Amino acid sequence: MVVSCALDPAKLEPRDEGFFYDALYGHLGLNEQHTEPGAARFTSQEGHPFERIEVTRGQALEMFSDDNTFKAELLTEDKTTVYRCGPLVDLCSGPHIPNTSFVKAFKCLNVRFLLYIYKLPTISFLMLTYSFRFGPGSWFFKKHGTRVYNKLMHFIGKEYRKRGYEEVISPNIYNMKLWETSGHAANYKENMFTFDIDKQEFGLKPMNCPGHCLMFQHRLRSYKDWRTLECYIEMRQVELSDLTCVRRFQQDDAHIFCTKDQVSGELKRALEFVDYVYTKFGFTYYDLKLSTRPEKYLGDLATWDRAERDLEEALEDFGKPFLVNRGAGAFYGPKIDITVSDAMKSYLQCVTLQVRVPKSYSFSYNLAIWMAEGNSDTPVMIHRAVLGSVEGMFTTLLEHYKGKWPFWLSPRQAIIVCWLSKDYHEYAEKVREQIHEAGYYVDVDITDRNISKKVREAQVLQYNYILVVGAEETTTGHVTVRRRNEDRSKFPVMSVENLLDEFKIKTANFL
Repeated sequence: MVVSCALDPAKLEPRDEGFFYDALYGHLGLNEQHTEPGAARFTSQEGHPFERIEVTRGQALEMFSDDNTFKAELLTEDKTTVYRCGPLVDLCSGPHIPNTSFVKAFKCLNVRFLLYIYKLPTISFLMLTYSFRFGPGSWFFKKHGTRVYNKLMHFIGKEYRKRGYEEVISPNIYNMKLWETSGHAANYKENMFTFDIDKQEFGLKPMNCPGHCLMFQHRLRSYKDWRTLECYIEMRQVELSDLTCVRRFQQDDAHIFCTKDQVSGELKRALEFVDYVYTKFGFTYYDLKLSTRPEKYLGDLATWDRAERDLEEALEDFGKPFLVNRGAGAFYGPKIDITVSDAMKSYLQCVTLQVRVPKSYSFSYNLAIWMAEGNSDTPVMIHRAVLGSVEGMFTTLLEHYKGKWPFWLSPRQAIIVCWLSKDYHEYAEKVREQIHEAGYYVDVDITDRNISKKVREAQVLQYNYILVVGAEETTTGHVTVRRRNEDRSKFPVMSVENLLDEFKIKTANFL
């Protein structure tokens, strides 16, 4: 099932060169072989013309609705255009070259798994649905996408708890007076969603910082730092583009309140936390940038200079190369921006470590003065996230793994494929129940198709384990195991108990 390249080029994101044709990965059976040299070349000396044909919406629906619901959803105007080239008739706005003789050859350089959606109204892709019609700038996760999302949240939550963070919950809306105090009203209001309640102006929170400051100043604090975590929903006014630039997303937002002398150590620990998590995800490289004071800022220069020095020292102690991005800091403090590179050589900024300059937040800390060795000290607030936008990390990992999720994160960890006879159905269901009760995602295929078709479909859907059961397995209480990407000539027979031990080993270091 092909999605479409039939969009107005003027409305697309700028691309370096060439063209694109997004496709539903599983149904076409695309894989890495399609990007190998010589795998997808095209030459033509016949000069087939490209013929532009104007059709009504009804005619276009009749052409595409049966085999391509995605293209059918694009048909919102009374009239549209299709192009004919030889036997192919496809929905497209054009323009095209006159005929195929102008194309001497082309090679497929990259296979994208329907990640960049280019403002389609509604589109369904394996694990998620993204709608610009009813939820502008928002994700709709279906069950498999939700599984990955929850695994990410469980994993990162466990890592935060190991490092002494305490989870809190704050409101989603605040009176604009709070945003005036924090400086957001003057410097960020155009990016906020605001509305009136009882003749007072309120704003949806685009970040947690002011709320966490209120919670921090609620009572006297000890000499130790205070780490607070809130995985919260952000709502911001942004210009929408692809799945990583949205209005509604969730972020693992954490703040550390500490003394000035503790800043450098806390920043170093935060960088080590990021490195640990990204190593677990399999990222071999990421960029570090120190973003310094912008032209428009709050606070005094001396405090900004110290905050920038603290960030720079933390980066130097961290031991990885970094760049200085002058003038790119936030109005309330300098920051470290971390950009990851996935297996597709794409880059996405996920992580930010920011030192909030104290005077940029005009809160009264008279109830939050730290008593450190008898001396009062105004606390410094460090803002940081590790995943950043969970939705953004989702898309990055999707391409990083090329759709082949590692077992611990996979939404399709195992499937039981049953031979045709109904005599084996009961045993297949029993095995499914055992694996499900152990806490793993497992499906069962007891349809009346032949075994080769069932296995092939499971392979296309990238199940980590395909477990075949038939007469022998039912008798012995075992399963025949096919592991993804392993030697296809070796299919070990295992007991369910031993299989679960293997699953436990594969998830032990993550969940």
